[in-house]
Amino acid sequence: MHKCLQGIKFVSFLLLFTITSINAEQKYNDAAALKGIEQAKGVFLIDFKTAKTTAFYLDLIVGTYDGFKRQGVEPEIVVVVIGPTVQFLSKEAKPELAFEYEESFDSIQQSIKALAKRNVRIEICAIATDVFDVDNEKLPKELDVVADGFISLIGWQTQDYKLVPVF
Repeated sequence: MHKCLQGIKFVSFLLLFTITSINAEQKYNDAAALKGIEQAKGVFLIDFKTAKTTAFYLDLIVGTYDGFKRQGVEPEIVVVVIGPTVQFLSKEAKPELAFEYEESFDSIQQSIKALAKRNVRIEICAIATDVFDVDNEKLPKELDVVADGFISLIGWQTQDYKLVPVF
């Protein structure tokens, strides 16, 4: 019962956050920062210790992409996942966590699919999957496993993608 109430509270929070975000975007904009910009290139570095936080921020990244589009800017976004976050990307890759984080896993899968539909590249650090014993073969097909998340991050920044660190 306690976990059920927590789940209801989390879903209620996400719904409220989404509605608030939609209203905020209708009332506010980023015109000053986006003045004269037709395209924005960003690389999000994410490193979280919980599935709940991972779910929350992946959903925010979907919203960020959509916010750019709504304001007439073409986004090119890459997400690089390092650290313990790799454990939360698939129920199959880390089944022992599935029961504890069921709701978050479902939200994460929805965000992964939403980002893929938007042509957002999501890279997963193979070093992290090795350290946290995640089976790369069981990760969603929308994810790209890279040799080293830090090398990837430096590569994207060298290609003029702006770093957005989120941890």
